Amino acid sequence: MSAIDSEGTRLPIKIDTTSNGEFAPVPLSKRNLLGNRLAHEFASANSKRLGLSRRSFLVSACGAASTLLAFNKANAASGGYFDIPREAALDPQLAQATVGKREFIFDVQGHFVDPSGAWVKKASPDAFKWSPKASCGKTPHLDCLGPEEFVKDVFRDSDTDMMVLSFVPSAPDSEPLTIQAADAVRQIVDKMGKRLLVHGRVNPNQAGDVERMDELKERWKVSAWKTYTQFGPGGKGFFLSDDVGTRFIEKARALGVKIVCVHKGLPFGPRSYEHSQCSDIGVVAQRFPDVKFLIYHSGFVTDVKEQPYDATAKRDGIDTLIRSLTENRVAPNSNVYAELGSTWRFLMREPEQAAHALGKLIKTCGEDNVLWGTDSIWYGSPQDQIQAFRTFQIGRELREKHGYAEITPALRAKIFGLNAAKVYGVTPNGRTASDERDPHFLTYGPKTRREFLQVRKLGV
Repeated sequence: MSAIDSEGTRLPIKIDTTSNGEFAPVPLSKRNLLGNRLAHEFASANSKRLGLSRRSFLVSACGAASTLLAFNKANAASGGYFDIPREAALDPQLAQATVGKREFIFDVQGHFVDPSGAWVKKASPDAFKWSPKASCGKTPHLDCLGPEEFVKDVFRDSDTDMMVLSFVPSAPDSEPLTIQAADAVRQIVDKMGKRLLVHGRVNPNQAGDVERMDELKERWKVSAWKTYTQFGPGGKGFFLSDDVGTRFIEKARALGVKIVCVHKGLPFGPRSYEHSQCSDIGVVAQRFPDVKFLIYHSGFVTDVKEQPYDATAKRDGIDTLIRSLTENRVAPNSNVYAELGSTWRFLMREPEQAAHALGKLIKTCGEDNVLWGTDSIWYGSPQDQIQAFRTFQIGRELREKHGYAEITPALRAKIFGLNAAKVYGVTPNGRTASDERDPHFLTYGPKTRREFLQVRKLGV
């Protein structure tokens, strides 16, 4: 029996309050709490019927199917649901065919920190201790958030085939992950038969960053650029359509790396809030049609309820992206891409909002321009996000009323990886054999407002 969660107390699909550190944890609703309670009840009953321990049942495909069926029951008639036959909870072959399919999965947003980096000397001794993962038993505690855990969570304990390693906003002398450390892990992943691409972090309103782009491209062979428009000296951000943003985009074009990934949504509190919104995206998409703009988080804001797009309502959240593209006449399947990191992780606990969010993004950005991302390892292994998305469907009533697309197997495969493969110019590869999995079913990140405020205090 596994030493990890030997009693089977952890669900394989996690509906909880975990944050990635960029937003305050949001308490679970009554339906969320009911879904978790039903999932535990289903696990106890179904494991007995199959003659398995709870742990053995929960790590199986039946365990994942049973959990998602419990969430369906708690969110009945919500407009979005997990499309799973009831029999899958007790039929291993049917469950595997439902939650265990083998699409090519290309995750365009991954993270970890370098426990041995120079940044540690400037950081608090308690840096990242807010994370439950920091108590994994390793010494120092930052090793719990380092490259070995990243490789295990993403490439051994999930179906992920490829990933793009991204960066957090920081000054060059205090980066929790440097380009050198990122490149070292890229080489390790490549030896596993998987693939890891790397971003180049650029804060164009920070002295020296635009000039540094030459080295990032020539020496480190970055595949794209990552920027945060609400980050900057003195807490002042920028718009991509400003002079500083335009200089950055033109430099990217000149270097021939014409993929700009920009964090939008999940604002850093009131600091430069307007720059976390998407009003500039449609403008620069029209101005630079040869540049691909990947909108990380798609403008999502946790305290804004996702509803059908209403141009007159002027809502925050994903609607700021929809509005910018619509007002600037940026056609679907052109050069703006919606990324789902943290957005899907949060919305999979709210099926109706998830249906509206996905429906709007697919409709406005296009079926070829929605990208899979998970923000892992901040949440642990992304396998639960993968299994939930594998089965999610937008209800027929919402599709007919709002013109949303049905999430067909072909569309799901595009979002999971084929769209990103085209963006990055890579050939989708089949999965290679990996070590036997022993998932811990833990999520990492602040789960309470107190833990979140501690993250902000530490500044990491």
